[in-house]
Amino acid sequence: MSPVAENKWVKVGQKGSGPGPRSSHALTVVGNKVYCFGGELKPTIHIDNDLYVFDLQTQEWSIAPATGDAPFPCFGVSMVPIGTTIYVYGGRDDTRRYNGLYSYDTLTNKWELLSPVEEGLPGRSYHSMACDDRNVYVFGGVTAKGRVNTLHGYDVVGRKWVEYPAGGEACKGRGGPGLVVVEGKVWVLFGFDGNELGDIHCFDLASGVWTAVETTGDVPPARSVFPAVRSGKEIVVYGGEEEPHELMHMGAGKLSGEVYRLDTETLVWEKVVDGTEEGKKPSPRGWCAFAVAVKDGEEGLLVHGGNSPTNERLDDMVFWRF
Repeated sequence: MSPVAENKWVKVGQKGSGPGPRSSHALTVVGNKVYCFGGELKPTIHIDNDLYVFDLQTQEWSIAPATGDAPFPCFGVSMVPIGTTIYVYGGRDDTRRYNGLYSYDTLTNKWELLSPVEEGLPGRSYHSMACDDRNVYVFGGVTAKGRVNTLHGYDVVGRKWVEYPAGGEACKGRGGPGLVVVEGKVWVLFGFDGNELGDIHCFDLASGVWTAVETTGDVPPARSVFPAVRSGKEIVVYGGEEEPHELMHMGAGKLSGEVYRLDTETLVWEKVVDGTEEGKKPSPRGWCAFAVAVKDGEEGLLVHGGNSPTNERLDDMVFWRF
């Protein structure tokens, strides 16, 4: 038998004019390009609305020559890719204005407002997004009326919102949950409702039914504002806030640096052994930007920035091979 490759973090070198230190921003990948948008350097203060582009081969940042109707500067924003188009939704500025749904065509470098916040989905921040080949899914988040447990989809072909059944009493309204689509099912993991949540819920898109999911194994502690991505039939989660700070969003809280994976068939968690050398492990973090990327021919989790245990925003980029 060949030896199993050790799981470890790899620091990704960065050149050029990048986004710098920030948290509560969004990251997504189209081909070999990483796109970064939004964020805050100081709590609840937005930074800019530049769309930063990172080339995974040259490891160099640039700012996209974007045209069209761009989202205004915001934090607590999410984005996902379908084909060569990026979909950006939500986020707010320091006056609590919320963005609607925008698309960005990576071939023409053009922004388009698809759904104004006044006409489409109610505005929010610290929601979560996931996608399949045709739909963008939005769950939860913090609206002007508080945290919600609603699930919506945006059909990018028909250009319309679809409202699914809400999560129900068992699935409380929450901010900062994980959201992952695996084979026709939308998984909601953890989040924050004033306390860190440790529950998991699954929505079957075909039957329209929610299920509260019980898992076993190395079950992660309750958490929010963490990366959650799909790897085959597994869900991989990393980091996040396990305990809130007494100053809430103005502080860092207790942050995790661990990686876990959940088999969505057996419902068994595994805590992944981190083989990164001491001194080279990335700082525990939450509120970071993340996406699935392919680096040097290997698929894995790409993470940028976030908030650290010292409450200082990070500007590093790290990669965890699946």
